[in-house]
Amino acid sequence: MKIAVIGCTHAGTAAATTIAKLYPDSTITVYERNDNVSFLSCGLALYVGGVVQDPQGLFYSSPEKMNELGITMKMQHDVNHIDTERQLIHATNLVTGEAVVDGYDKLVITTGSWPVTPPIKGIDLENVLLAKNFNQASTIIERAKKADRVTVVGAGYIGVELVEAFEKAGKQVTLIDGADRILNKYLDAEFTDEVETEFRTRGIELALSQTVERIEGQNGSVQKVVTDKEEYETDLVIMCVGFRPNTGLLREKVDMMDNGAITVDEYMRTSNPSIFAAGDCCAVKYNPTGGHAYIPLATNAVRMGTLAARNLMEPTVANVGTQGTSGLHIYDLNMASTGLTETSASLMGIHVKNITIEDTHRPAFMPTAENVKVKVAFAPDTRRLLGAQVISKADVTQAINTISVGIQQGMTIDELAFVDFFFQPHFNQPWNFLNKAGLEAIRTLQQPELV
Repeated sequence: MKIAVIGCTHAGTAAATTIAKLYPDSTITVYERNDNVSFLSCGLALYVGGVVQDPQGLFYSSPEKMNELGITMKMQHDVNHIDTERQLIHATNLVTGEAVVDGYDKLVITTGSWPVTPPIKGIDLENVLLAKNFNQASTIIERAKKADRVTVVGAGYIGVELVEAFEKAGKQVTLIDGADRILNKYLDAEFTDEVETEFRTRGIELALSQTVERIEGQNGSVQKVVTDKEEYETDLVIMCVGFRPNTGLLREKVDMMDNGAITVDEYMRTSNPSIFAAGDCCAVKYNPTGGHAYIPLATNAVRMGTLAARNLMEPTVANVGTQGTSGLHIYDLNMASTGLTETSASLMGIHVKNITIEDTHRPAFMPTAENVKVKVAFAPDTRRLLGAQVISKADVTQAINTISVGIQQGMTIDELAFVDFFFQPHFNQPWNFLNKAGLEAIRTLQQPELV
């Protein structure tokens, strides 16, 4: 059996290494355009901010380790065409320029995503950078040494984390986003307000509800960012406006969503029986709605890559789906979310009820007891959990993993109210705040006139 894997970050590494262990007699070839594999891009801001001193810690595998498993690693090879009818891969060795043609019996596409680059005048200036892979992170670190003013465009997870890193490094930081608040895809306003307050307290300029029109510079170097409302002097611009699935190789060859994300079944099979797909290039089964969604997360990618390998010969292990669960640490604030927020439900036209409670994470008689804010979304008709968010200076983010399991298993607010959680004063209260959220949700349905 001749198996090819294209792309080797999270999904590709998981797929190739699992295939090698399950099918040691197969011939496995990995094509990767970079000179490294398995870079943990979620640690990019930690690397830029100097929290991670040794960047090698951000790689959990290497071409050498994969070679030891019997995998042929075609590093710095750019695949430019896939002949799906004849099952051939056409690639170019980026070092030598040599053209390579190779066949396959099974193909696993794990080409990931790529940063969105808006058609903005000046985006090709020298100090306008992207933030996705290891080489880009290294370039950001090097250029930031000579920059006093840094502008980050895009207030998602990576953008917000980079803002924190640059501020801690003593830079004058501006954060620009077209939305009226930061992190709007992950958290509702009562949560993002707390992070924005923290940013402003530290002198970070938030340029929200603004669209970048052009970037100006001289002699190739950036000097200012011009939006539809203001101008911002800057020495360095980091573009973090989102990601798109990197699926051009299979356009019109397999089924895709409108945004180009490949659709796969529960066994990671595409509409072509010899091709599997996993990771950021794919849509995922989204349990809160029952449909498919594009949610590029490392956790989804690793699971999907492993599932593609396990189902390569025959359907064996089905994907249970995802809730889009994620977490973030900014300054002293710990936050996490799963499933639908009030904002995302509204955009999807889904009717949900939401309850928000505030409590302390442990009893008041303890030396410290941090405030916890939790918000739960649920379906008023079926009473099923659909989402939750939490924020606190105490690290209570694992509660969101609990809700994630609850959503996946169809848990109701009634079950959440009385589910068994341990009590120990060092950690929590006799009534866990998740129990209290369930109880409050029940009360709102029983006594809607009091809400």
